[in-house]
Amino acid sequence: STVEKQRQEIQLLTAELEDRDKELDDMVAAHQTQLLAWESDRQKILTLAERCDLLNNELKKRNEIIKSLTQQKLKEMSQKVTDAILRCQTLEEKNQSLQCSVLELSAKAGQLQAREQELLTMLKLKDEVILETTDHITEFTSKFRKLESALCASKAEEFNLSKERQDLKLRLKELILERNKLKDDLCEKMKENSKQQEEILHLKRENVCLRNELALSVEKAKRKDQLLQLAKSKQARTYTELSNLRQIYIKQQHDLQFLHVNLESSQELRQ
Repeated sequence: STVEKQRQEIQLLTAELEDRDKELDDMVAAHQTQLLAWESDRQKILTLAERCDLLNNELKKRNEIIKSLTQQKLKEMSQKVTDAILRCQTLEEKNQSLQCSVLELSAKAGQLQAREQELLTMLKLKDEVILETTDHITEFTSKFRKLESALCASKAEEFNLSKERQDLKLRLKELILERNKLKDDLCEKMKENSKQQEEILHLKRENVCLRNELALSVEKAKRKDQLLQLAKSKQARTYTELSNLRQIYIKQQHDLQFLHVNLESSQELRQ
């Protein structure tokens, strides 16, 4: 009976040892699967790191290209501004020469008041045109602000936004050309005024009225210079806003690239 009991105990112990052996085999198999999964995850992380490095290098190259392009555009716009300043200085010199010529007139009168009124109305129209150009510039700045808000939408609209920005740049160039054309028209009108003042040499009446009208024309010219200075300051503000937009655009490109990499990594982790 004792031998039989010992045999039963040995059988129970062997069965328990077999169960423990099966548990150990299952644990080893699970550990091997975990090691394989960890190795595959490590390979994915390494590939993602290499891809991130490549994207960073490409982004640096694009940033350098954009910086060179913006510097070239700024140089061109600064050259245009200097040209406009020189033209304004020539206009001021012509106005001073006109003042000297009118002061030399002693006995001058005129039946040309109607022409002077017409010229004044034409100058008022030119002032309105200059105001319209400033309104166009303000519209241009508002459009750039709308573009700044639209940049946060998505990466899919990037091509359309860049195209619209190029259109706005072309519109700015057209406005600058219109402003230069207006300056040329003003120069022609001043030449016509000089011709009329040569005709006034033969007239000997209403000298006081002519001087008063000249003073009014000088004040209008000063007002035009003030309007031109305001337009220049607005243009400088638009340039600063352009630079701010470029910086925001670069930052958003960084954020989009980072989000894209995170999205790919999350999708791969889900798979």
